[in-house]
Amino acid sequence: MIDIETRHEVYIANRTALVAYATRILGSRETAEDIVQDAFLRFAPANTNTGSPGQTLAYLYKIVRNLSFDFLKRQKVEARERQNEPPFWSIPNEQPTPEEFVSVTDEVRQISQVLNDLPHEVRIALEMHRFGGYTLEEIAAHLGISVATAHRHVRTAMTRVATMLLANAS
Repeated sequence: MIDIETRHEVYIANRTALVAYATRILGSRETAEDIVQDAFLRFAPANTNTGSPGQTLAYLYKIVRNLSFDFLKRQKVEARERQNEPPFWSIPNEQPTPEEFVSVTDEVRQISQVLNDLPHEVRIALEMHRFGGYTLEEIAAHLGISVATAHRHVRTAMTRVATMLLANAS
């Protein structure tokens, strides 16, 4: 019975050769490195009586080989499954109904009206935050106000828009 430290030494001494072996099977060094790592995780704690270090190395090569072929089989199955799916461009897009289009257009018009009615600084703060992705600190610096005031401006504007949308949804 070979102990774990001996297994580890056999693995470290032959890791490069194992990666090269797996690369020849898989065609990808990156995938081969993953396979060799997986092989070690299965190999290290194994309670098999492999005898000599040479037999231990042969056992490790066998694990790498089996995992490599399992990976290739899994790739083929996944490729077959992808072939059964229709291409994305052949799936029809869901077009909104005329009623949905009018509803969304009406909401945009109402939101635009609420934004036009806001004080200039409040509107700029909301547009920078929601449409520009700016942080409250950046908004405060741009407008020359405190971060708390920038937050209050954004919150005020969002509350007005949400209140208008809720009132019109009823």
